[in-house]
Amino acid sequence: MPSYSDVQKAVNAEQRRIWFAWLAGNLLMLFIASAASTSDFAVLGVIAKVLFVVVFLLLTVTAYRMHAALSRRADAARREVLGEDYPG
Repeated sequence: MPSYSDVQKAVNAEQRRIWFAWLAGNLLMLFIASAASTSDFAVLGVIAKVLFVVVFLLLTVTAYRMHAALSRRADAARREVLGEDYPG
């Protein structure tokens, strides 16, 4: 049976991975949008900017939902480790 410390470390590590993936995805899309906006085709730049906004929103919603789901799962694991006396 894992200890409370093990559960907390695993949750923190997974949450950092979620937000690192969010940051990496947004930076990648930002680089693509900025490269496309400097091209000779103006339409391509507009499409890239719209895609950047859409991808940003989708990644943000997904990261937040994953973070919340992980927090709920961590609370359940903490209750299992600490028993019913856990105030949560």
